[in-house]
Amino acid sequence: MSLFGASTDTKATHVAAPLAERMRPRSLDEFLGQEHLLGPGKPLRVQIERDDASSMIFWGPPGVGKTTLAKIIAETTKATFIEFSAVLSGIKEIKQVMADAEKAATWGTRTILFIDEIHRFNRAQQDAFLPWVERGSIRLIGATTENPSFEINSALLSRCRVYTLQALSDAQIVTLLERALADPARGLGTQHLTAGEGALDLLASYASGDARNALNALEVAVKLAKARPDGQSITREIATEALQQRVLIYDKQGEEHYNLISALHKSIRNSDPDAALYWLGRMLQGGEDPLYVARRLVRMAVEDIGLAAPEALNLTLSARDTMEFLGSPEGDLALGEAAVYLALAPKSNALYTAYSEVLSDIESTRQEPVPLHLRNAPTKLMKELDYGKGYQYAHDVEGRVADMECLPPSLAGRRYYQPTQEGREKLLAQRMEEIRRIRDAKREQKSG
Repeated sequence: MSLFGASTDTKATHVAAPLAERMRPRSLDEFLGQEHLLGPGKPLRVQIERDDASSMIFWGPPGVGKTTLAKIIAETTKATFIEFSAVLSGIKEIKQVMADAEKAATWGTRTILFIDEIHRFNRAQQDAFLPWVERGSIRLIGATTENPSFEINSALLSRCRVYTLQALSDAQIVTLLERALADPARGLGTQHLTAGEGALDLLASYASGDARNALNALEVAVKLAKARPDGQSITREIATEALQQRVLIYDKQGEEHYNLISALHKSIRNSDPDAALYWLGRMLQGGEDPLYVARRLVRMAVEDIGLAAPEALNLTLSARDTMEFLGSPEGDLALGEAAVYLALAPKSNALYTAYSEVLSDIESTRQEPVPLHLRNAPTKLMKELDYGKGYQYAHDVEGRVADMECLPPSLAGRRYYQPTQEGREKLLAQRMEEIRRIRDAKREQKSG
């Protein structure tokens, strides 16, 4: 791949290209969504308007405009746009483009290197970008659907700004579909079709915030509508038929990844083992990575079951290990066993809710120092400064519970974990009540 001769002209979109490609926004004014980043005075908008040359990572679900934003930035800043796919490119291609970009920089030409699915590059491939990013020879823009903290080298991540993109709302998707139906140059305006009540809403709700999926479904719906005798309107019935056809296409190509994992998770959460097994089978038979499914099952064990059945975590981790040891198809049964157990296990999101509240308090309250009585005092100076003063060793007091506050003063008495009456958590709730009674009795004794 060579830098020279690459085109940034996104205006000449071939008429045979898919509708989603033809309708790709060409400017910030056309771009819909991501107001938290692109609204007046918002961080990414300011960076684009100031022509800030720093590199960045776009993190968000599919179909929310990551590639489009990169192209708009290149067009706005008059930079050469080079697009890489982490699935198809290797270090050899990377180094060639880097060398070309560095040569172009000496002539005053700026280069934006866009890496789609950057999380798919291994550590060595990601490291190959570092020298050029540091020297400013290129402006790197990476797109990923995975958490950059886990998937991107810390050295590369520290040199990039991370922007989190959000799924589009149903209303925004409907607006995009209306634009596509009306646009005669790039869209479907020459078809002279209207949309019946609820048809576009149905397409939008099915897309789950993915503009590309919605536009692909609209394209199918238009073809179905034109095949009808009247051929003038996309009805809700036609929209439903278009979505059914699209499911078959996407199942075969594995593009229903996010819908399927959502169905699996929600079936387990709703204690439906039959549906859980069905969606698990759909994912595995569709070619999904079994270890991805295993990771999600572990997530479900801690998010939806938690301490109501703490053994669920061990079971899902064992299923993951079995999958690694046996592989498919033998290991598939281990995942099936875990999915059924999770579906039948008592449910509780108490721990998930408690931790979310902890994070909220950490974010919104003052970061207080650790109370002196909870600090260790390994040196004489620390003892003189009252480190550890007032600490009560729980094993030495009655009931193994000391009357001692362990939270910072501003959060004293805060209760995060509220166990349910489901499964093992019922016993934990009883134990928490017992601890409360012991502590209250000691406080009453002290005050008396």
